[in-house]
Amino acid sequence: MKSRSIAFTGAIAFLFAFLSSITVSTAVAQTFRGSIQGTITDSTGAAVAAAQVKVFSPSTGLSRKVTANERGEYAAAELPLGIYSVTVEKEGFRTTTLTQIPVSVGSPTRADAKLATGMVQEVVEVNAEVPLVETTSNSTGGTIEATEASELPVNGRDFTKLLELVPGSSSDPVGSTESAGSYGLFSLNGNRGRSNNYLLDGTDMNDGYRNLPSVNQAGVWGCPSTILPVDALAEIPVTGSPEAEFGRSSGATVNIVTKSGSNRIHGSTFEYYRNGSMSARNYFNTDAQPKNSFTNHQFGGSASGPIVKDMSFWFVAYEGQRENGGLPQLGTVPAQADIDAYTAGGGAINSVIQSLLNSKPWGTLPASGGNETFTTPFSNNSDNVIAKADQHLHLFSPGDLLTGRYFYSHGMQSFPLGMLYTGSSAPGYNTTTPTHVNIISLSYTSVPKSNLIFEIRGGYNRFLQQFIPQDAGLNPNDAFGLNTLPPDFSTQDLGLPTINVGAYSPIGATNGGGRSSTALSTQDTAASWSLTASTISSPAPSTAAAQPTEMARATPIRTAAGPTCWIPGV
Repeated sequence: MKSRSIAFTGAIAFLFAFLSSITVSTAVAQTFRGSIQGTITDSTGAAVAAAQVKVFSPSTGLSRKVTANERGEYAAAELPLGIYSVTVEKEGFRTTTLTQIPVSVGSPTRADAKLATGMVQEVVEVNAEVPLVETTSNSTGGTIEATEASELPVNGRDFTKLLELVPGSSSDPVGSTESAGSYGLFSLNGNRGRSNNYLLDGTDMNDGYRNLPSVNQAGVWGCPSTILPVDALAEIPVTGSPEAEFGRSSGATVNIVTKSGSNRIHGSTFEYYRNGSMSARNYFNTDAQPKNSFTNHQFGGSASGPIVKDMSFWFVAYEGQRENGGLPQLGTVPAQADIDAYTAGGGAINSVIQSLLNSKPWGTLPASGGNETFTTPFSNNSDNVIAKADQHLHLFSPGDLLTGRYFYSHGMQSFPLGMLYTGSSAPGYNTTTPTHVNIISLSYTSVPKSNLIFEIRGGYNRFLQQFIPQDAGLNPNDAFGLNTLPPDFSTQDLGLPTINVGAYSPIGATNGGGRSSTALSTQDTAASWSLTASTISSPAPSTAAAQPTEMARATPIRTAAGPTCWIPGV
């Protein structure tokens, strides 16, 4: 085992040595970090060549050193998000430090320095004036900051709802596009809503079947079955007409970046609670009936801090949801008077039908009339956790950074899908939707030379969702004498099948199904060699096994989407 470790380290060292000797320019693709660049001049505006530039993060102790070229230009790439300072030193000039420089994803932050003549021991410290206009790229879009995500009142705390804040974006508010997404998809600059590319910390987060993000994707009724904790979001850059390095999709690139730990311990906690006491009644929930219930708890928190100061950091966030209520639905059921009149006239009821009637599938039958309002309970529960660790290494340079992140989510929904598609809207025949999402990413960045950056990144994305009838454990042959099962039946065949009789509301549910999607993505080995002012983008990352795998007898079930998840009181 030890010999393997030595061989692996030697292989990496050889790779770095090889990259250090080449002169081909390539750039890191699909970054989830930012950069600082600028020009160093003297008091007359002339360029100052070969100045030593140190970029430093006070919150984590991360530092990078670069050297300005003959035109006085410098660039420090692949910097984690945060606030930085830039210190410039050059013999014959005073040392100048620019502070409070924000670094975001995608567009470089510009920090120009003007040096004054004097002794090196003299230090000039000023707040950097960061330009408000982006001049380094021609991409369109915008960035959703962490404060916007956490403070804006977003129904369900669904981050996809925030994507409409970006200039040029639009979405279908009623979800009638037949594209199943949490509260509908969004389109940027007229592109198709299914032509977007979703990344989490720079790694693939797409569900290959619908081309939607694996997290916050709808289960049934357009409600997200899992939730990415909002407290974990650092920012969400949304880019239209992205650079060639992003590849994959013609629409927007949504590059979600999660928070990291720092030298200070931080924490947050929250609880949001809603119920139906202040809500209006559903149209079909008349005053003659008890008001349908509705409760929604969303709770969680986040915490972060150092493991070793200036070296190792951790971050963790959790968000849970417990939503319950009742949905009214009009239906037509057999009246007891009609059954009595039939048997009194000599009619005989089949034993299977009698067993079904004895089970009260519509509840207690009315004495006459036959029109009823069902109140079908629903639930939407999920547990979602994300953990992230950052480690500063010194294998090849002081600025080496190893980052690992793991997201896990489990959702369990129960809704009367028969109210929308085939099946019954009567209580007891809901569709339950268990959902599991696992997303892992690992990234290693090194700066072996002041003008060379190396990064390798990989990810694992697993999405599993099933659609199961609420009575999936029922054997209709044993319960009612109704033999509808094949000789080699499995548990997926159980449950009462949909039964339609005339104008009566159906009972039973459609057979269960589901689907899974697994993607392994690896970022091509990428380097940035700063010999000239221009760079050439590296190829887009390779993705293996990105196609979804349909489960046995699985038929993807369309779901309705709407701006309020189509739930009374929401």
